[in-house]
Amino acid sequence: MMFLNYVVWGAWYVTLSTYLTVTLKFTGTEAGAVFGTAALSCMISPFFVGLIADRFFSTERVLAALHFIGAGLLFWVTKVTSFGGVYALMLAYCLCYFPTISLSNSLTLRHVKDAGREFPLIRVFATLGWIVIGQTVGRMGIETSATPFLLACGASIVMALFCLTLPHTPPGAQGQPINARNLLGFDALVMLKRPSYLVFVIASVLACIPLTFYFSFTNAYLNDVGVQNAAGKMTLGQVSEVGMMLLMPFVFKRVSVKAILALGLLAWSVRYGLLAYGDAGPGMWMFYVAILLHGICFDFFFMTGQLYTDQEAPANLRGTAQGLITFLTYGVGMFIGSVLSGTAVDFFTHTSGGHLVRDWVSFWLSSALSAFVILVLVTLFFRDKTKIQPQPVSMETVVAE
Repeated sequence: MMFLNYVVWGAWYVTLSTYLTVTLKFTGTEAGAVFGTAALSCMISPFFVGLIADRFFSTERVLAALHFIGAGLLFWVTKVTSFGGVYALMLAYCLCYFPTISLSNSLTLRHVKDAGREFPLIRVFATLGWIVIGQTVGRMGIETSATPFLLACGASIVMALFCLTLPHTPPGAQGQPINARNLLGFDALVMLKRPSYLVFVIASVLACIPLTFYFSFTNAYLNDVGVQNAAGKMTLGQVSEVGMMLLMPFVFKRVSVKAILALGLLAWSVRYGLLAYGDAGPGMWMFYVAILLHGICFDFFFMTGQLYTDQEAPANLRGTAQGLITFLTYGVGMFIGSVLSGTAVDFFTHTSGGHLVRDWVSFWLSSALSAFVILVLVTLFFRDKTKIQPQPVSMETVVAE
């Protein structure tokens, strides 16, 4: 289930902006807006999961229905070429797909005996699915075509059929009162009264803006400068993420939360600098290092942030606190980042000889500067010197992810 669910996502996500800008000739602003449908869906999907999937229908049937509908929408995306048509279809599709992430997590947790021990071993297959489909897309040389959507369509149909074989999982919150504050984690706003946590939340939202620059346009950039099998090479980032996850317990024992967050932001700044000055020839090593930094970039900031939130929240607010931080980062922060990244691409683009020429160096250096400014913010204003205390993975934390 985990493997197939992330094959569906990974098939189109990495190469989306490449297809839109190279094949459909969308502007950077238009491509960024389409990419932002994922973040917009992350803001809306908690309502869907909380209001429908948790209260009225069994999880496995909801998953099957969402993937069947999603397959149709993905196929339709390959048939339209206008910005309005692509945007509408991708928004509809993302509204179907992104609830499946939390639904697959919650279904798993309903059927395992030891979440702390078993869930990570199951969840790693999601990363493997992402790596496999990324390598497939890269080796097929289809990054500028609509074929990745067809691969995702086929995988979505397989996933839908497979979901019908999953253990019956009745709605877990059937009959419970509906409360918007609980759905989005607004009860956890009381935590923002702590100055250090408020700085952390602000920094997390801001950090998602330059982060989205990487996810939105790295594949388009690597293809533009002549890197072969760019999608396949980018899966090295997920490989490094798995390796870094294994090292995080050792890091938590020795380094404070402030230092870990600072190192993560520094890695983002260095990564963008490497992307700015790398090339497909002698400077290819810079691209490899930039991609391999993904483990530090992601785990040192976002994984640490989730655990810090879980540790700082009162026991009765841990689930709602995770919902709030997820809504603000993966929703609000990445939506803003998607829009701004597209605007930045257009800002650093000019016409020469009838062809569009993108100033990628300036684009990536602006991202590096943004990450560095956030690093300074955290260094100056985040005063908490606490360390992450190792503890079993909580069901509330994982479901919120």
